[in-house]
Amino acid sequence: MHDHGELDGKVAIVTGAGIAGNIGYETAEILAREGARVVLVDMAEDVVVESTRSLSQKGYEVVSHVADISNEDAVKALIAFTLGKFGRLDVLDNNAARTNAARDLMLADMDVDWWDTTFAVNTRGTMLMSKHAIPAMIRGGGGSIVNISSGTAVGGSFFSTAYASSKGAIETLTRYIATQYGPQHIRCNAVAPGSVMTSSLKAGLSDEMREVFRRQTLTGTYAKPSEIGEVVSFLASDRASFVTGQIIQVDGGIAAHQATSVEIGQLMGMR
Repeated sequence: MHDHGELDGKVAIVTGAGIAGNIGYETAEILAREGARVVLVDMAEDVVVESTRSLSQKGYEVVSHVADISNEDAVKALIAFTLGKFGRLDVLDNNAARTNAARDLMLADMDVDWWDTTFAVNTRGTMLMSKHAIPAMIRGGGGSIVNISSGTAVGGSFFSTAYASSKGAIETLTRYIATQYGPQHIRCNAVAPGSVMTSSLKAGLSDEMREVFRRQTLTGTYAKPSEIGEVVSFLASDRASFVTGQIIQVDGGIAAHQATSVEIGQLMGMR
């Protein structure tokens, strides 16, 4: 079924992979399609078990593991589980994140507990997963870490303040990991998605707000979660062997244009 996948022989962990149809799950499926053996990780046991079952029914070699990645002991256990199951670790996709558009608003109104929860999962979780994956990757001859940032980190807005700040920290961490472990053949990059049609986006944004984001993409469409997963898969593969320390905006061009260009284009009849 998977003749000559570009990830043949590789073992990957994808965090936040439980909910079918979201970025983590779609990424896990793409990595498996390319021949990787994949550990799907989530905090919610029922969803991650169900998602893993549906992928294994397609013939993929996948297993599930429940972990709170903000907890160091849980992360250690996850890495040990992966090595026990598959004997090596080559790819880490730090996809898990907390976000809540309704709670994460203006700074003077910030719920500090929400700020701390956001950083615990998004930033501390990415750090802990990387910390414990790196020694395993080095023992196997190297590896690829793909962190998931966000287009929200590029410029300011009126909500997602904690989320965007946690992702900005992840972008800095990405460059530091790439620098510190490049000599040990570990690459580390980040993918910064723009507007992706996920369940949380459907729940968190009004139709009117979703339309604003859609208009700002140069492609005029939202991303499908799989379109993020395809870029993660490339960065995980040996085809990206000279790509490290990079933040790849997978955002339909939102970050590429001047803030005024959408309205200017309308005035000039271009859009």
